[in-house]
Amino acid sequence: MIAVDSSSLIAFLGGDSGSDVNAVEDALNAQALILPPVVLTEILSDPKLPKQVVNTLLGLPTLDILPGYWERAGKTRAKILVRRFKVRVADALIAQSCLDYDTPLITRDRDFRHFEKFAQLKVIW
Repeated sequence: MIAVDSSSLIAFLGGDSGSDVNAVEDALNAQALILPPVVLTEILSDPKLPKQVVNTLLGLPTLDILPGYWERAGKTRAKILVRRFKVRVADALIAQSCLDYDTPLITRDRDFRHFEKFAQLKVIW
């Protein structure tokens, strides 16, 4: 399993290039791509998203939320906030989904570097 962040998924859907986009394509081809629930919510929030893309996204597996998820996400976010780094709640929730399953995250969002350093999130840039 390999999870993907909204930033890389949007880049992939938009036809952008980059190592993260290549990783998304490889994971899709290997049927290994999985979505954190927050990523699915973020992408489906686009009112202009084509129906075919919506159907494709809804066909992808998602990481289930495990008991204690919300508390762990808060504690993980606190680890980074105490170091005076910016941490958006959505990023903390995405990171925690991946941490709970020991699943690497494909992203181009540099804010995840703090999760990589302080919470041992595996990141594919």
